[in-house]
Amino acid sequence: MRLEQLEYFLAAAEHGSFSAAANALLMAQPSMSEQIRRLEAELGVPLFVRAGRGIELTDAGRLLIPHAERVLAEAQEAIESVREVRTLVSGTVAFGFFGGAHHSLLVGVVAKFRAKYPEVRVRAIGQNSAEVADAVRDGHLEAGLVILPIEDRGLDVRPTLREELFYLSADPERTREPMTVDRLAQAPLILYDARWAAQDPTRVQLREMAQTSGVRLEPVIEVEYMTAAFDLAARGLGDTVGLVSMLRARKLHTAPFDPPLYETYAFITRRNARLSPSTRAFMEMAEKALG
Repeated sequence: MRLEQLEYFLAAAEHGSFSAAANALLMAQPSMSEQIRRLEAELGVPLFVRAGRGIELTDAGRLLIPHAERVLAEAQEAIESVREVRTLVSGTVAFGFFGGAHHSLLVGVVAKFRAKYPEVRVRAIGQNSAEVADAVRDGHLEAGLVILPIEDRGLDVRPTLREELFYLSADPERTREPMTVDRLAQAPLILYDARWAAQDPTRVQLREMAQTSGVRLEPVIEVEYMTAAFDLAARGLGDTVGLVSMLRARKLHTAPFDPPLYETYAFITRRNARLSPSTRAFMEMAEKALG
């Protein structure tokens, strides 16, 4: 049984005539009739009977229709999947990252992607999760990796990993016990993402904790980049909040929060949008890197 035989069978069933089906497929009617006869011989049952000047399906023919349609659809899907891989020889990835990813995840993912797909250009941008979410929602980026919570209007959000946040200080005395929000309100805080303070996911969590406890967090220093906050804290100019995985060689002591505080990473795409093969492959690599 060959795929074209199923295609000819479905065309004949649709048009009710071998000649009409052959005309629709731009082929000779005897060739179509011969292929359908061979299909019937292989199946051991007739699929059509003569009806006046046309043809009608037999019971066997009616049973075959959904199976033939499914086989042809799966064959087309297989062709499309291979075609998508072939298109990865060109194009551009448009992907957004939250700010901290530029110091940990971004370089490794881009390096692996370029090694595998050297002809594909990469645009990996973003300073903050709120900015990335806006860019994906507006169509300026195809997809992104963000920290929750974000405004999810118009977006599909798929959480993927959770990492614990710690209180960071150059003074070991300040990290001898877990940090509570009441003590945090009295601490000399250095906070990053100054431009996105109202929407930054980490600040949103801290602000909600403080409001629940009836206190207010007032940073003594605000900067744009997480690494700048770490460097200032390492010099003893204040304490900050961050991920241990991003400390690198900075000599900062750590204390967990009580209750624990986490950053949840999530991949976002525009709702019901179909990703380009390049961006989908890039996102798969990013997800493996997180795992």
